Amino acid sequence: MSCHDITVAVQTLRRGGLVAFPTETVYGLGADATNPAAVARIFAVKGRPPTNPLIIHVADESTARRFARRWPAAAAKLARAFWPGPLTIIVPRRRSIVGAATAGLPTAGFRCPDHPLALEMLRRFGKPVAAPSANRSTRVSPTTAQHVREELGDAVDFILDGGPCRVGIESTVLDLSGERPLILRPGAVTPNQIRQLIGPVRVVRHTAAAGGPARSPGQQRRHYAPAAAACRFSSVDALRALRWCREHADRRCAVLVLASAAQFAAGMPPRHRLVQMPPTPGQYARRLYGTLRQLDRDNTEVILIEMPPRDDQWLAVRDRLLRATVTLSALEKRMGGRTC
Repeated sequence: MSCHDITVAVQTLRRGGLVAFPTETVYGLGADATNPAAVARIFAVKGRPPTNPLIIHVADESTARRFARRWPAAAAKLARAFWPGPLTIIVPRRRSIVGAATAGLPTAGFRCPDHPLALEMLRRFGKPVAAPSANRSTRVSPTTAQHVREELGDAVDFILDGGPCRVGIESTVLDLSGERPLILRPGAVTPNQIRQLIGPVRVVRHTAAAGGPARSPGQQRRHYAPAAAACRFSSVDALRALRWCREHADRRCAVLVLASAAQFAAGMPPRHRLVQMPPTPGQYARRLYGTLRQLDRDNTEVILIEMPPRDDQWLAVRDRLLRATVTLSALEKRMGGRTC
C-alpha cells in the first residue's frame, strides 16, 4: 500500500465517499463524521438500523478533545495508556459530530486505531471518521481487505488494504459519560487493565431493546453471525454435542473445539469437519472471524462451537460467541429431529 493509496482514501473521504480501512481490530467502513450524507451512506450500505451508533475514529487524543464536549481525567489517563489501541471511550459529544452517527445520543465513542495506514489517513484527513465494521449488519466482521471485497464489493468507493488485522475482534467500549465507568462491549483491553488505571468499573451485559437506541455498537441480540446455523456448547456438554453430530451425520457440519478435540476426533462423522481453535484468548480472537468466513465459503450448514472458559481474559471472545450463536437445544428445535 503506497502513499498514493492513502491520498486516494483521503480524497474519497473529503468528497463524501466511503473508505474501507484497516485497523488492528477489524476493517472499518469509514465516512466523514461531520458530513450527514456520508454518514447516511454507511447505514444504507450495511443495512444497519439507525438506532445502532458508530465509533468515531480519530488520529490522536487532541482530535478527540476537539469534538468532545467533555473529556474527563479518566479519559485522558486511558488514552495515554491505550491509544493508539483497541479501546473506545464514550463521552459527551459536540454537535459537529453528525447526530445520526451516534443514533441521536448526546454522546460519542471515540477511538484512535493502532494501525499505521489508518493513523496516516486520519492525520491527513484532519477530521474524525465514523466507522463501523465493513460488513453487512449482524454478520461476521472482516479482518482482511478480501473479506470486504467479497461482502460489500462496489458499494465501497475505496478499500485501503493494510493486510490482516492482528487483534481480530472489535474494540472494548467504555462509557465514561455517567457517574460510574461501564464496559458496554468487552474487547482486547480487559476490565482488569482498566481498573488498574481508573478504579472500579462494571461490565454491562446488555441487549438493545428493539427499536430503541443502543448505547454502544455490539449490543444487538444477534451479531457477528455466520450464514451457517451456529450453536454453542460448554465443555461439559461435549458428549451431547458429539451425539448431535452423529444424529445429523448427513449434514455439512463443523465443530470448533478447545479442550474436547480428543472426544470429537474419535467419533466424528466423515462429512463433518473438526477445527482445533487456539488455546489462548489473543490467538483465538485473531483466528475466529476468518474461520467462520471460511466455513461459510465452504457451504457449511451447521457450526458447533465449544465455549471458552468463564474468565476475564476470555470475556470478549465469549461475548462474540454468545451473540453469534444459539444453544444446542434451540438449534435442535429449529432444525427438527430428536432432542439431545
